[in-house]
Amino acid sequence: MKKTLEKRLKYLFSGELTSLIVFLFLSYLLNSVYPNLHLYSLGSFWISFFLLEFLLLQGTIYWHLKLKQLKKQYTPNTTINSIQKFKFLKKFNGFLIFAPFIAFVTDLYLWKSNLPVGGVSIALFIYLFAVLEYINYYYIQLSYDNISDINYLWRTKKLKRACLDKDFKRFY
Repeated sequence: MKKTLEKRLKYLFSGELTSLIVFLFLSYLLNSVYPNLHLYSLGSFWISFFLLEFLLLQGTIYWHLKLKQLKKQYTPNTTINSIQKFKFLKKFNGFLIFAPFIAFVTDLYLWKSNLPVGGVSIALFIYLFAVLEYINYYYIQLSYDNISDINYLWRTKKLKRACLDKDFKRFY
């Protein structure tokens, strides 16, 4: 059981870390190959991208902490100190989620009729992806990528609570 859980936590940790790094390269590549999108000139892109990367970093740290705790204490339970920090981040992220709105409005004002619609569309997609990541980490599990999760979904017809949400409920 411990080996299976350790393997799962390594998978989740490495997946978040890989996404964090790959998205950095993809944004650079996309901006280089399609300069007419003006991605790096759009405030909405930068703020949405920062939000997504910041959330992925939190996910990477969370799964790393759970993995470290499992190896050290033979339990994946997150420490109260870590939970308090993630509780703060949950509120802080909630505030950050509204920042891209200001950036989108600013871009509309600054670019007026020259607004690069393709670039703004990509920024909007990144923003929506970040919001889904936030929900996935802090409220409801949206990612079902193994047989156990799919069987649970099929059997109960309900989405699971996010792991962080379960950790919050243990202490609060």
